Amino acid sequence: METESEPYVRLASLRQLHQVMADMNTARSLADTLQTVADGAVGALGYEMAAVNLVRQDGDLVVAAFSGNSAAEALITGRVGSRESWERRLNMGERWGDLVFIPHTEGWVLDDDDVPQWYTDGPAPRFEDEWHPSDRLFAPMYTPGPQGGACGELLGVISVDRPRNGRRPGAWGREALQMYAFQAAIAISNARLRANMQRALVRLEREQQALRASEESFRQAFEYAPSGMAIAEMGGDQHGRILRTNDALCRLLGRPASAMRRYSFADLVHPEDIGTLLRTSAEGGRAELRLGRRDGSYVWVSLRNSVVADAADGPRFLLTHVEDIEERKRRELQLAHRASHDSLTGLPNSAELRSRLSARLCQRPAHAGAADSLDAAYSHPVFDVPAGHGFDFAPGAEGYDAYDHHEHTVAPEDGRDDGTKGLAVLFCDLDGFKSINDRFGHNAGDAVLIEVARRLSNGVRDGDTVARLGGDEFVILADGLGRADAQDLAVRLRNEIIQPIRAEGRAVRVGASFGIGWAHCGMTADEVLKSADERMYVEKRSRPKQHRRAG
Repeated sequence: METESEPYVRLASLRQLHQVMADMNTARSLADTLQTVADGAVGALGYEMAAVNLVRQDGDLVVAAFSGNSAAEALITGRVGSRESWERRLNMGERWGDLVFIPHTEGWVLDDDDVPQWYTDGPAPRFEDEWHPSDRLFAPMYTPGPQGGACGELLGVISVDRPRNGRRPGAWGREALQMYAFQAAIAISNARLRANMQRALVRLEREQQALRASEESFRQAFEYAPSGMAIAEMGGDQHGRILRTNDALCRLLGRPASAMRRYSFADLVHPEDIGTLLRTSAEGGRAELRLGRRDGSYVWVSLRNSVVADAADGPRFLLTHVEDIEERKRRELQLAHRASHDSLTGLPNSAELRSRLSARLCQRPAHAGAADSLDAAYSHPVFDVPAGHGFDFAPGAEGYDAYDHHEHTVAPEDGRDDGTKGLAVLFCDLDGFKSINDRFGHNAGDAVLIEVARRLSNGVRDGDTVARLGGDEFVILADGLGRADAQDLAVRLRNEIIQPIRAEGRAVRVGASFGIGWAHCGMTADEVLKSADERMYVEKRSRPKQHRRAG
């Protein structure tokens, strides 16, 4: 670079400086920008060596680029100087604007600190402005401010050594270096910004690739899952509407995917299971219920729901896993049926009979309208109220009755038919059954019991209960009958039973004795059955022996 004593600066030098600045701002990476800054200080500003010391995140400065001497470059590039040592340098020496010049007469105190440096010794200057090998010149670079000036945060330091003309830079050379450092700070800041943006773009692309891979993985898992999967909306006018289903769910319900999108699960669920569905949808979790097929039948499924939430808007979608449990439910129902029904005849067994009878009865205390009656109602050990019937406690309220919401079972009065309808309990015992077992074997006896069970079931109304207590004893529960009705029913059933029965290739006959008892609140199931059993034996003993059996 020409000295300030020249009347003008050569146009070629300005063009060279302009080109270096352009190269700084068009470098492809931060490393290229830093090297361009170092090369420009040598090639355009006319210094023999230049280093770019860049501030790291921890505050120390690293030699990030070097130009002018390959031996020095190999020695100090990449080495780090502490921020404390650099602050010491920048606060001593002579101030040339934003530049710091430390003459050899002062710089010797820096020879042994930790800042990477390349220097040689030499003779004393022969004239006032001659450059000495131990002179140091630093151009601090500060981050650009909003109005284009330096905002005060140190970005790095350009250190230069020995101008080619051997003289300390004059006013023009100093201003040129200062302006160069300012432009270099802008270029380095921009390069860092671009590098950060590129890293952010790379991270974003990787995240997008991972998201696409995750979405594809979910799509594959959703579409090809062996059990049913569905996605439904949550909230808004379309709450619960099915948005997407997989092939397994469509096959399970016999409905195409296009048709499924017209429904919500509430449209498909069995009416008795709608409450279970709504609770499950709101809370997430699992439920077992029935869904309707296209042919009108229902299939038992297990629903497992997961709410897909949005941080801003709350729950957005419901992911539902639908598993076919029809076979398991069928086995469970079969086991439950076996536990409550007789294995030979298929009728309800003794335990089921007592359960159904108890569901109609309550242990009601005698009502006298006095306070002790109310106390007795509270202190009674059993309140056996059938499902679907509840009652409200309102102690002290006028007209209080703990059973206001329970329809009490009553019985017609003994000896006359006053029109009262009650729950008749017909206890049936077969006459002559033992002789069939003894003469023809148990297979014949079993065939008789099966046929008697069939005839009894066919002889009662829908809703009545025919149960087998055990052996050759049967019980019929028939609600809403008067005394005459119950007697007529017993006669009709006896007439059905005494008809010949085909067993083991032969026709056999059995008779039947019926005892009619009546259930009413205040009795236990065992008391009701015992009453009917006693009446049956009274009826059996009152008939001549020859009339008790017909075979």
